[in-house]
Amino acid sequence: MSEFEDQLNDSELANALNRIAELEDEAARARADHYNLNQEYGNYVRRSKEAIPVYKEDGYVGVLEALIPVLDDIDAARKAGDLEDGPFASIATKLEEVLESRFGMVRYGAEGDDFDPSLHEALMAQTSADVDHPVVRQVLRSGYAKGERILRAAKVLVENPE
Repeated sequence: MSEFEDQLNDSELANALNRIAELEDEAARARADHYNLNQEYGNYVRRSKEAIPVYKEDGYVGVLEALIPVLDDIDAARKAGDLEDGPFASIATKLEEVLESRFGMVRYGAEGDDFDPSLHEALMAQTSADVDHPVVRQVLRSGYAKGERILRAAKVLVENPE
């Protein structure tokens, strides 16, 4: 026996060995907790980075949807002949070009398009012998999309076959 062990009686030695075992167990648990915390943090960082494009896209969509009534007013002014020339006409054109080129917002819906209920909202319908499948006869309000996401369905008059 070592000199140290000689100084300790059996119960003190047992207590010291138990305490060492407890501390080793506590250290192992702390290492495991630290590892788990690092894993959780790594997952949090990964999920956050993956979510950024989604949040960015949702922000764009919110702004684009808010601009749709403005685009409707521009369209109505164009149809009324108020936007044939002048500074406001060029501003309106630039706004539409920027929304399409920079943000990917496209206007859709034209007379003669095949009616697609996922893209068009039929407000009225009529029948005709001239068509063999449902066709958009008149666009009452243009639809808008950003990529695959429909911001607003085109509101249309549909012509159905007899």
